Amino acid sequence: MTVAAESAAGVVQSVDWLAIAPPTIAAVVGLLVLVADLFVGDKKKALLGWISVAGLAVAALSLLPILNDDRSTFCLTGGADACSYTADRFTLVIQLLVLGGALLAALLSMSALKDANGTEKELPEGEFWFLLLSSAAGAALLPASRDLATLVVALEVASLPAFALVGLRHGDKRSSEAALKFFLSSVTATAVTLMGVSFVYAATGTLHLTEIAEELQHVDGQLDTLAQTGVALTLVGFAFKVAAVPFHFWVPDTYVGAPLPVAAYLSVVGKAVGFTGLILVTVVAFPSYADVWGPALAVLAALTMTAGNVAALRQQSTRAYSAVRLLAWSSVGQAGYLLVPIAAAGYADNPAEAEKAIGSTVAYALMYAAVNLGAFAVAALVGRTQRLNRVSDYRGLYARSPLAALVLGFFLLCLAGLPPGIIGLFAKVTVFSAAVDAGLGWLTVVMAVNVVIALFYYLQWTALLFRAPEGEPVKHRVPAPLTAAIALTAVLGIALSGAPQLVLRFSDTGLF
Repeated sequence: MTVAAESAAGVVQSVDWLAIAPPTIAAVVGLLVLVADLFVGDKKKALLGWISVAGLAVAALSLLPILNDDRSTFCLTGGADACSYTADRFTLVIQLLVLGGALLAALLSMSALKDANGTEKELPEGEFWFLLLSSAAGAALLPASRDLATLVVALEVASLPAFALVGLRHGDKRSSEAALKFFLSSVTATAVTLMGVSFVYAATGTLHLTEIAEELQHVDGQLDTLAQTGVALTLVGFAFKVAAVPFHFWVPDTYVGAPLPVAAYLSVVGKAVGFTGLILVTVVAFPSYADVWGPALAVLAALTMTAGNVAALRQQSTRAYSAVRLLAWSSVGQAGYLLVPIAAAGYADNPAEAEKAIGSTVAYALMYAAVNLGAFAVAALVGRTQRLNRVSDYRGLYARSPLAALVLGFFLLCLAGLPPGIIGLFAKVTVFSAAVDAGLGWLTVVMAVNVVIALFYYLQWTALLFRAPEGEPVKHRVPAPLTAAIALTAVLGIALSGAPQLVLRFSDTGLF
C-alpha cells in the first residue's frame, strides 16, 4: 500500500447512525417540511405543524435504544478518546431536554400560527417549522460535540435559525428590532468565540476537547499568553450565549419582540445550548485553567442572578408586555443559579466532585425547562385575549380559567422554590449544596438574598391570579395543542415534585 493510500485509510471513519439519530431526524424532518410546504395548500398548512411535532417526538424517542450504551463516532484513528461526537449520559440528558423543549414550543406554535395568519402580522408556516427544526437539530448536536469545530458549528446551527424566528413576523417593527439586537449580540459572541478557538488551536495544535485538556498542561512558555487569551475569549463568547451579565442586554427586548412560542424556546432550549457549551469547554477542555474560570464564573453568577431578579422586581404590572418582560428578566436570574454549580466545579479537588457539581446544573436545568415552558404556555393562553400581555391582565384569572390559574401559580411557586413546587425547592437546594461543598460561602449568601428578592415578585404575581376580577369574567375556548402543552408541563412538574429524587439520577453525567 502506498503512503498516500495509508494516509487516506487513516482518515476513513465509520458512522454510527444510531448515535447521531436525534439531530439527524430533526434535520431531515425540517427539510421534509420545507419541501412539503411547496405542495400543501393554505387550508392544510396545519399539517406541517403536526409533521414537525411528530418529527421531534421521533427524534426524542430515538434516544431510547442508546440509553445505557455510551457511543462515539467520527473518531481519530489510533485515539479512542479523540472523537468528534460522543453519545454519553450527559449528551442524552441534554438532548432529551432540548428536543422535549422544542416539542413543547412546537405545540405552542401551532396555536400561535393559527391566530397570526389572516392578520397583518402573518407568520409563514413552512419557513417557521423549517427554522424551528433546524435550530432543534443544532441544539441536539451540541451536547454530543467533543471538538471545538463541531461545537461552534452546532452552536451556530442552533442560533442562526433563531434569529430568523424572532424576526419572522411580517410587518412588526418590534419583531424586526428584536431580531436585529439578537443577531448583533450573537454575531459578536460568535466572533469572540472563534477568535478564542483559533488561539487555543494555535497553542495546542488540536481541536478535540480531551486532547486540548492534555496539551494545555504542557504549553510552550512562548505560547502561554496565547493559550490564556484563547481560553478567556472562548469563555466570554459563551457568556454571551447564556445571557450572563454584562452580556444579557438583548434578552428582554428579544423576548418581547419574538412570537411568544419562540421566546419560550429561547428561554429554555437557547439557554440549554449555551450552558452545555460552557460546561464542555470548562470542565472537559480547560480543567487546567479551573483556578481562572472558577472564580470568574462565580462572580458572573452573582452579578447575573442579582441583575435579573432586581430588574424583574422593578417591572410595572400595567406596562405593555410586562408579563413577558418579567419572565425574560426571571430567566436571566435563573441563569445565575445555573452558573453556580459550573463555577463550583472549578473548585473541585477531583473529577468526582466536579461531576457532582455539573450534575446539579443539569438537574436544575431540567426543573427550569419544565416549569418555565409551562409559565410561557399559560402566558400564551392569556395573550390570545389580552394582546398587551401585562401582569395586571392576569388579575382574576382563576375566575376565568381556574385550571390555568392553578397551573401558573404552581409554576411560579416552583420558580420561587416554595411548596407545593417541591421540585423548585429541591433544585435550589442542590445548587446551594454545590456552592457550599466548593467553599463558596459568599456566593451562597448572594443566592439567599436573591431568592428572597425573587419570592416577592413571584408571590405578587401568584396572588394576583386569585384576586377578584375587574368586570365580568369571560371564558374562551383553548386550542388543543395549547392545552396539551400546558397539561404536559403541569404533569411533569407535579410528577417531579412528588418524586424529586428522580433528578438525582442525572448527577452522574458521565463526562469524566
